[in-house]
Amino acid sequence: MPEPSGPLKGLRVLDLTRVLAGPTCTQMLGDLGAEVIKVERPEAGDDTRGFAPPFVPNTKESAYFVGVNRNKKSVTLDIAKPEGQAIIHKLLAQCDILVENFKVGALAKYGLGWEQLSKQYPRLIYCSITGFGQTGPYAPRPGYDALIQAMGGVMSLTGEPKGSPQKVGVPVADLFAGLYGCIGILAAVNHRHATGQGQQIDIGMLDTHVAWLANQGMNYLATGENPPRLGNQHPNIAPYQEFPTKDGYIILAVGNDPTFERFCRAFGQEHLLGDPRFATNPIRVANRDLVTETLTPVMKSKTTAEWIGLLEAQKIGCGPINTLKEVFADPHVVARNMVVEMPHASGETVKVIANPVKLSATPPDYRSPPPVLGQHTEEVLGGMLGLSAAEIAALREKGIL
Repeated sequence: MPEPSGPLKGLRVLDLTRVLAGPTCTQMLGDLGAEVIKVERPEAGDDTRGFAPPFVPNTKESAYFVGVNRNKKSVTLDIAKPEGQAIIHKLLAQCDILVENFKVGALAKYGLGWEQLSKQYPRLIYCSITGFGQTGPYAPRPGYDALIQAMGGVMSLTGEPKGSPQKVGVPVADLFAGLYGCIGILAAVNHRHATGQGQQIDIGMLDTHVAWLANQGMNYLATGENPPRLGNQHPNIAPYQEFPTKDGYIILAVGNDPTFERFCRAFGQEHLLGDPRFATNPIRVANRDLVTETLTPVMKSKTTAEWIGLLEAQKIGCGPINTLKEVFADPHVVARNMVVEMPHASGETVKVIANPVKLSATPPDYRSPPPVLGQHTEEVLGGMLGLSAAEIAALREKGIL
């Protein structure tokens, strides 16, 4: 495995996470140069290894697992057994950061809880990612993305006005929790540089979900009223939504009054500028149904491609509603190198979605593909911890590895 590079080079992470939120966090750390040692259950591994189909072509690896586990070393270890716990302690003696997403209190049963480890490893940064955090009445509950989307309010905001609540099409509750966890870790690393002290980062998926309610959360706090579902319309701007075109759909994003005036003058709608119902953005928001009814026949008069050319010429926000095939073929996405090909242990080349953080001096590092289960067990236990081949074989015989 090539040596890490990047701004986090020199940091070592013990990764006790699985599925999505935790692995998202640790992959980001790995991409930025940290050495990540992913501990997996013997034989079974991370749950997402079985989240298939689809598999990555010509491999036994699920696309799900491959998406969030590059730049990690896979070590199989049964931490429920004393011998496994002893190895965790040997690893911790050489690690800076521990990331885990077990249920609250689960690791404490093995002597691996924050309160236990912080006394022995005062410099340790310990990030816990759970559904509901370490405190509060829901703390013992398991957390799942759809559950958090429901409880966190975004489903009440998503979907057509007369339709049923809808979750977002990707697991955003997991992803945001992982990214907030990474932010917390980076802050804790900086604190440790200054003080020498580690700390625990307590990430609850419901907390992070509430935090990213953003303008809609603030709309509620400002009014005391639940924002309604608006389909693809914007709660604070109009017109800012999808419209049908002659051959499909387009997103039209008119972000302010000068842009609306420019739209009207360019496309034969000057009469709307004298209509008080269209005079300002707040008034258009109050009359959003009228705005939609008025502009729909206008937008239907041209194809999506024609509209994009005309609107871009006027510097008016717009875009097609792409399928994923169209996304990954988009010339801008291609130019930004958002797909990376990596050689895999299977002998195949696997495609992964690139890290979007563009750093001019220390860019993300794609040094190793997502590992097969236990791929680095001997390397880590032998090379890093100094266990002999006989000791490793004995641990395997006992089912520890």
